[in-house]
Amino acid sequence: MSSGMSDHVAAILDAWRVERPDLDVTPVGVFGRITRIERHTSEALRGVHRAYGIDSGEYDVLAALRRSGAPYRLTPTDLYRSMLVTSATMTARLDRLEQRNLIRRQPAPTDRRSVLVELTPDGRAVIDKAAADLVAAEAALLGELKPRERTALSELLARLAASLEERANGAHAK
Repeated sequence: MSSGMSDHVAAILDAWRVERPDLDVTPVGVFGRITRIERHTSEALRGVHRAYGIDSGEYDVLAALRRSGAPYRLTPTDLYRSMLVTSATMTARLDRLEQRNLIRRQPAPTDRRSVLVELTPDGRAVIDKAAADLVAAEAALLGELKPRERTALSELLARLAASLEERANGAHAK
């Protein structure tokens, strides 16, 4: 690595280069590091979620409602589609959050057969604190990177994610 720093993946790459010099193992470096970073990130975020008595799926629901803007209300369908989970999974999450008074379900004003999921004041307090702690935890994980490096990394990962999603969507269309 050009910075003089080494990691576990560098040792793996070095071993492959000795054993298979004909093989370009650059992709192993990228995805091996993404996988290892994800493990560290998941551990840090689980700590934040535990501190607020929620799991990552419940956090996602509360965050989606909070990001939706006042009055912090969405349909269950909007929620489960935005999170790519089944309606049954979303129902279970909503049940747990409602039992803890973090959300409430109420009839939609324009269609009595439909409901809206709304963030309660307690739910807003939880998500506001949890989101701040989560962002702080992620910032700490990026602590060794300069602001311009963070921006460059984010842009590169966005390009990679977009190309992978485009490829996946193209495969689903066939």
